[in-house]
Amino acid sequence: MADEAFVRSLFAEHGRAMLGYAYQLTRDRAAAEDIVQEALVRAWRHADDLGSDGKGSVRGWLLTVVRNLFHDQVRARSRRAPETFEAPPDVATERDHADQVVASMVVIDALARLSSEHRAALELTYLHGYGIAEAAEVLGVPPGTVKSRVFHGLRALRDLHAADETMKERSVV
Repeated sequence: MADEAFVRSLFAEHGRAMLGYAYQLTRDRAAAEDIVQEALVRAWRHADDLGSDGKGSVRGWLLTVVRNLFHDQVRARSRRAPETFEAPPDVATERDHADQVVASMVVIDALARLSSEHRAALELTYLHGYGIAEAAEVLGVPPGTVKSRVFHGLRALRDLHAADETMKERSVV
């Protein structure tokens, strides 16, 4: 029962960060949840090792396990024959993933154009799934500063996007 309480406390404290990181890696909510579940099983198996000696970060260990599980899945997929799937004629197929790639490239470019403070706050909160308090701890600033950086960073991204759209319209005309 103590092990169950330990795993529950790990999930309560680190679950959001683990799920956010796993989702960033997989881009699939179900796959990310499976990875987090497996990482927690491994934490349960190593409960005696985690937190007993005070060495290292439990969150760091958990996120490393998440990353390793993701890479294990990628390696396993690359060794299997590719799965083929043909949708029945009455089922709408997913949009071409090229749109997602282009959108990702646009966001990455826009993030690179932000100040390092705004970018770090946005990456921690949106890409890694950290809460404001967690991001503040990582960045070493007060929570209000993180909120402000996220607000101003999002506004700067919106302004960059609007400026890019205006430039595209002018170049077309």
